[in-house]
Amino acid sequence: MVPTPPTPPAGPTPPAPRGSSPLFARGSWPETRRISSVLRKETVGGALLLLGTLIALVWANSPWADAYTGLRDTAIGPHALHLHLTLGQWAADGLLAIFFFIAGLELKREFVAGDLRDPHRALVPVVAAVGGMAAPALLYVILNWNSGGGALRGWAIPTATDIAFAVAVLAVISTHLPTALRTFLLTLAVVDDLLAITIIALFYTDTLALAPLLGALGVIALFGLLVQKRIRSPWLLIPLALTAWTLMHASGIHATVAGVLLGFTVPVLGARSADATASGHQQAGHGTGHGTGHGMAEHLEHVWRPVSAGVAVPVFAFFSAGVTVGGLSGLATSLQDRVALGIVAALVVGKTIGILGATALVARFTRARLDPSLSWWDVLGASLLAGIGFTVSLLIGELAFGAGSERDEHVKVAVLTGSLLAATAATLVLRARNRTYRRLHEAEQVDADADGIPDVYERDHG
Repeated sequence: MVPTPPTPPAGPTPPAPRGSSPLFARGSWPETRRISSVLRKETVGGALLLLGTLIALVWANSPWADAYTGLRDTAIGPHALHLHLTLGQWAADGLLAIFFFIAGLELKREFVAGDLRDPHRALVPVVAAVGGMAAPALLYVILNWNSGGGALRGWAIPTATDIAFAVAVLAVISTHLPTALRTFLLTLAVVDDLLAITIIALFYTDTLALAPLLGALGVIALFGLLVQKRIRSPWLLIPLALTAWTLMHASGIHATVAGVLLGFTVPVLGARSADATASGHQQAGHGTGHGTGHGMAEHLEHVWRPVSAGVAVPVFAFFSAGVTVGGLSGLATSLQDRVALGIVAALVVGKTIGILGATALVARFTRARLDPSLSWWDVLGASLLAGIGFTVSLLIGELAFGAGSERDEHVKVAVLTGSLLAATAATLVLRARNRTYRRLHEAEQVDADADGIPDVYERDHG
């Protein structure tokens, strides 16, 4: 039986020390509504992701496993453009570009129009994301320093957090996780995605063709010029995006980099919102405020997020997660590989140490203090949840060791095992705190009712 962590005393929360700013304080209501909307979509996407993974695993371990492998390795596409790729490669290189496009939009929205445009609020998730990348990578390297066989190429595999998978776990365990922690998780995962795509571009590019790269950057700049002028025509934007993706693929840099760069070019605020922000007449927390933004980013995210969460990521999971385990003996054999052990340890232990430790350092060396309504148990639970690495981890595993290789198969087993262990540990911690979360939610709703704001949580989860 898991002991229930201590809860803060009931009654009014004590004031923060003078001059300090609380960690994980409640954000503005527009930001709360936006985050809730995003996570609602990610919950559906997470369910589809789990379904695609389950189908792939069952099929790959059935008597019809050869049919699964044959489907995954079926090659289509024009040879002339160097795009004669397998279906698995199309999913990894093509569909995930949509996923990273949404990540680019989300990151820009967070830091331009969200609560995190305030450097004090941005500090915690950014530092936590860096810690959550550095600690697992370091732990993996330590465990595989003398492994040989190119094992160190996999150092970046356990650095990623899969927000769709994490949100699906939250939905399954039905925890009333406070809005501030949900915002923290989402922002951390988005920054994590940016760091991951940077790692892919810098460390997993074997050859570089300069002319296609310059062409891709030129097309991305043209795309940016059009969206800055609020041109929404898909007949212009989609061909430009496809051209940028094709040229980026031809350059030798992973084609998904084009997705995040395209996302960065999109304006966040609409003309009216931008003018209001610039003139200082924006009303905090109401109307068409900075928390929502009505620019091209919101429009394109509304159009493409369902494609990313509902199609791109689940299809990628279907083609990438199908590993033949071979029963308990096969599982044991895979986990005997030090690469696999390093990934499991890095996801479960490294991620937790990195995120929890980085957050504690922010509290130690700045004036920030943990919000009195929360405890460090909550930060531990969120840190464990961030150890669910799936989509980007599988992608980096394929880049590091080659899709379909024996070591890549071990990577898949390790990512699945580590993610499952991290999810289980997070569930134990967060469920033990669920009574406290319910009280916090009720307090938030009292404030919302006083301001005439609808119940965001009940609307999104009820």
